[in-house]
Amino acid sequence: MMAAQATKKVLIIDDDPDIREVTQLSLEVSRGWQIVTAISGVEGIEIAIAEQPDVVLLDVMMPGLDGVATLQKLKQHPKTQAIPVIFLTARVQASERKRYENLGIELVLSKPFDPLLLADAIAHILQW
Repeated sequence: MMAAQATKKVLIIDDDPDIREVTQLSLEVSRGWQIVTAISGVEGIEIAIAEQPDVVLLDVMMPGLDGVATLQKLKQHPKTQAIPVIFLTARVQASERKRYENLGIELVLSKPFDPLLLADAIAHILQW
């Protein structure tokens, strides 16, 4: 049993600067987690490989490489395939939620989310 909990590193991949900022502030303030951000799936994959985050918060609807395609590339890469991924999406119909869960993600969080509850939801699902 480790005495001190290492600071968690969270990668946020979202093309919306407001979502990135709110999410980053929420997680830094509430839990003191280290946050890295990316504005696209392509950039997010590069950062995930380099930074090895503890979790990836991934927007589903992005131009270019969308969240599903980004997730598939993360799961295919040996350095990122074991990193848990949480989808952030405004689209959470039951059929889509089921499809997302079948892709091997940890959780689907709907936008807009409550920034005050976000860290707790992530910590709970990942058992941190």
